[in-house]
Amino acid sequence: MLTMKDIVREGDPVLRKVAEPVALPPSKEDIDTLNEMLDYLVNSQDPELAEKYDLRPGIGIAAPQIGVSKRMFALHLIDEWDNEYSLGLINPRIISHSVEETELENGEGCLSVDRPIDGLVPRYARITVKATTIEGEEIKMRLKGIAAIAFQHELDHLNGIMFYDRIEGYKDSLKVDITK
Repeated sequence: MLTMKDIVREGDPVLRKVAEPVALPPSKEDIDTLNEMLDYLVNSQDPELAEKYDLRPGIGIAAPQIGVSKRMFALHLIDEWDNEYSLGLINPRIISHSVEETELENGEGCLSVDRPIDGLVPRYARITVKATTIEGEEIKMRLKGIAAIAFQHELDHLNGIMFYDRIEGYKDSLKVDITK
């Protein structure tokens, strides 16, 4: 079972690397890793388990956040319209997006960031995405609201981008030049 001790914190170089594509069909190891990531999210949203194992609640986690530089992440959330998303995604990508942007009113947080960071994080309001599921099925989804924001946050992790990199005017001593 993954716990907070397994989560890589900001400053670790793996969070600034562009993750490698996952070979398809996914290996048993990749499937197991994704399932563990999804289990972490489910457990972290259960108040009793979260307290017992000291889990910070999360709705998304990317493989680089557990030290695995591969293009995969898990989401577990219920959006504003009561749609449930509970899936592990392999080689996810955005194939189209709205011009309109949105952001979370109170900003974003991250399991890899142990401090509050103020600022609005601009995201596309609506996205169409493609990915491969844990079961090996190629899927295409249209997302909006919190699901679209969470998808973009996790996709950023696969590209070596932290959410605060997107906050206008934010300066941070932990930022690294990702062009190197």
